[in-house]
Amino acid sequence: MKVSTRGRYALRTMVDLAQHSGDGLVTLKDVAARQELSQKYLEQIVTQLSKAGFVRGTRGPQGGYRLSRDPKEYSVAEILEQVEGSLAPVECLEADVNTCERCSSCATVDMWTGLYKVVTDYLGNISLQDVVDRANAAAGNDYVI
Repeated sequence: MKVSTRGRYALRTMVDLAQHSGDGLVTLKDVAARQELSQKYLEQIVTQLSKAGFVRGTRGPQGGYRLSRDPKEYSVAEILEQVEGSLAPVECLEADVNTCERCSSCATVDMWTGLYKVVTDYLGNISLQDVVDRANAAAGNDYVI
């Protein structure tokens, strides 16, 4: 499994929106500058995230984007699946039911199923807030008064 640029940028965008949620609406120009991303490419990604209901946008001079839910309510897995599609390591595991004609005699299907489970369990148990908290701690922003 290899996460594409689109998946990585979508996750970075969601993290940025979570980190700056106290600032009100966040412009894509600001996200693009902070994350060193192309604003045009970011617009495509945010459109996809918006259609999925992950972010909400407001147009106009005071417009921008914000998360639709609390950062604790998003998993990394669901964000990546939204922009990447299935996280399955092989095509035959992408659907709910494995329809591969070789499934019953495949020597590797159990291994691929196990890998898929590990990946989805791991990423499914990391919330967007967890990523933000880890980033803040790494940056030394974990002080408490």
